[in-house]
Amino acid sequence: MSDFVAEAQTDIAAEPERVWAALTEPEQIAAWMLGSRVTTTWEVGSPITWDGEHDGTTYQDKGEVLTYDEPHELSVTHYSPMMGQPDEPESYHTLVYTLRATDDGTRLALTQDGNDSAEQAEQFSQNWQHMLDALRAHVED
Repeated sequence: MSDFVAEAQTDIAAEPERVWAALTEPEQIAAWMLGSRVTTTWEVGSPITWDGEHDGTTYQDKGEVLTYDEPHELSVTHYSPMMGQPDEPESYHTLVYTLRATDDGTRLALTQDGNDSAEQAEQFSQNWQHMLDALRAHVED
């Protein structure tokens, strides 16, 4: 894995438990993650899949649940065949969602490791920022 890390964060006017629900309940995930359907038990070590459609192409991304510390930290590995990389450990990213209570609600931060370059990390940072902004809008709606 490379040292290039994508980062995004947002402040949400809701308690961490409400934000956690938006991160882990499949119906809510679909609402902010472009309709992606998530399947998992959320047990550490269990598989996770994301099924959906992007630009007219159906996909199934996959990974494993690494951390489930409600409502503080959630981490999973993630592999997408759409990236054109072989399905091997070096092609997986680790996504870490961290929730911290603030005076006004929750600060949600995300990191994604395993990016090939600073430019790729920046692109993923922007993509994740859009997703977190959509999650914030979903929760605050």
